[in-house]
Amino acid sequence: MKTLQRSHTCGELTAQHIGQQVVLNGWVGPRRDLGGLIFIDLRDRYGVTQIVFTETDATIHERAEQLRAEYVIGIKGTVIARGEENINPKLVTGEVEIEVSDLVIYSEALTPPFEIKDGITTNEEVRLKHRYLDLRRPEVQHKLFMRSKAYQIIRSFYHEQQFVEVETPVLMKSTPEGARDYLVPSRVNPGKFFALPQSPQTYKQLLMTSGFDRYFQITKCFRDEDLRADRQPEFTQIDVEMSFVDEDHIYGIHEALMSRIFKETIGVDLATPFPRMSYDQAMSTYGSDKPDLRFGCEFVDFSEIVAKAEFKVFSDTVSKGGGVVGFTIPGQGEMGRGAIDRWTERAKKETGAGGLIYIKMQEDGPLCSVAKFLTDTIIDEMVAASKAKKGDLVFLLAGPKPQVLEQLGQLRLMIGEEFGFIDEHAFKPLWVTDFPLLEWDAESQRYHAMHHPFTSPREEDTELMDTEPGAVRARAYDLVLNGSEIGGGSIRIHHPKMQQRMFDLLGIGEEEAEEKFGFLLQAFRYGAPPHGGIALGLDRLIMILTKAKSLRDVIAFPKNQRAQSMMDDAPAAVELKQLNELHIKLKRIQD
Repeated sequence: MKTLQRSHTCGELTAQHIGQQVVLNGWVGPRRDLGGLIFIDLRDRYGVTQIVFTETDATIHERAEQLRAEYVIGIKGTVIARGEENINPKLVTGEVEIEVSDLVIYSEALTPPFEIKDGITTNEEVRLKHRYLDLRRPEVQHKLFMRSKAYQIIRSFYHEQQFVEVETPVLMKSTPEGARDYLVPSRVNPGKFFALPQSPQTYKQLLMTSGFDRYFQITKCFRDEDLRADRQPEFTQIDVEMSFVDEDHIYGIHEALMSRIFKETIGVDLATPFPRMSYDQAMSTYGSDKPDLRFGCEFVDFSEIVAKAEFKVFSDTVSKGGGVVGFTIPGQGEMGRGAIDRWTERAKKETGAGGLIYIKMQEDGPLCSVAKFLTDTIIDEMVAASKAKKGDLVFLLAGPKPQVLEQLGQLRLMIGEEFGFIDEHAFKPLWVTDFPLLEWDAESQRYHAMHHPFTSPREEDTELMDTEPGAVRARAYDLVLNGSEIGGGSIRIHHPKMQQRMFDLLGIGEEEAEEKFGFLLQAFRYGAPPHGGIALGLDRLIMILTKAKSLRDVIAFPKNQRAQSMMDDAPAAVELKQLNELHIKLKRIQD
């Protein structure tokens, strides 16, 4: 079979090419047979060009009648102008068409299970089963083109900043924090396992001890966890580590990186420096450590105002250390009782809240749902604190403080989406700082590292590590954008004694620490510079840039929500012979 060597793509021909002989290759799109004339939209990844078969050459016309959707063809022909009434202003190529003089059918195609076009409503499972077809659709290809462009920008930026790109191992040692590791059996070391990296954390710290003072890598990471729209078992992160730096250095470098990415991909200028907000402030103001700043509805704590109220739900909650917290919803003061009841039920179902209390700012004054239990003075003070105006609505929750803040945070996002408060065209980045170093796990009855066990505590809090570990703040920070965490990092521990002190708090004794992390501790003993870094979620960043609804939309061959590849049926069973070679015996799984 001959191959026609392409002279142009299907997305570049314009009126200036009229009269030229051209060769195009691509896939057959919509086809219109008008008897003597056959029109076909020929598609490749660059665009669409209309081609036309006339009866001038009966042989070619007859072969063109065989063409169906997704046949792969090559054509040779002459660029001609479309009639005035047939110009398509939506296409770059909309002024011209190709009168075909030669046709090669490279391959035929079955009828695809869905149309190869944008805006289809086909079930995602079907599209993932036939991902190679889904990838032909322009809107899917656009997301991967954006991803490719981001790779180029990222690499260029870091190289300009004198970073060294280093590949770290994909087969590594499982760690005490590795409950979500993917394990890989070693055939030549019976009974022993590698782990796929959840992060190259220890390796990049070792690179700092080796004198590579600026490292980066665009790397695959793996985590065997329950999936959501923004999670995948394998994901890509921009991994970075720097020596002799503090938080401000890392913020500055990555604000510049983010500004470059947004400007060169979607033409958006991000204002720098990014605002900074402590973890405690984020939780008390937005009920989330990844607040969406694209709209208001900040929280107000009414606890002091209602502490001595006769309404026991309020006063008892406050006396037990809880809180009465709420936020104002602009322009919803006329919301009917039925609508408020629906919000109450939704809050109970989706956030676990006990019940909503409200204040409606009506023309004749505030109307509070528990007014009979409160004095007018208390209600007026609550209104003043909320800064609610006529026509506004205030929702409140009462209960244990952390729980109430989290529930209100979820409710705030639901309200913002429902009433169109979120500016879909805005990008609001910020740094969330001063996270707790540790969090208590009631099930295991011990502390866990909130970020990871190599995070340095704030120097002024180190004395609390022995007396009040839960109050110690970390030199940790997250980069948050539009309510999504797109990066997280910290200044690391670089002294062996402090690292062991951290391990002790996590219940990792000296013997276990040497067994699991002896290589890192030993490296520190040979002199380690102060260092810190960050890991940015590339998949999540591309998801935001392209306004995708799911990480699956920005990954070429993603897994579904059960961590399965619908296209090639992975994971799959393997033969007993292979298991025997790996010295593995399977435990029977009960149905």
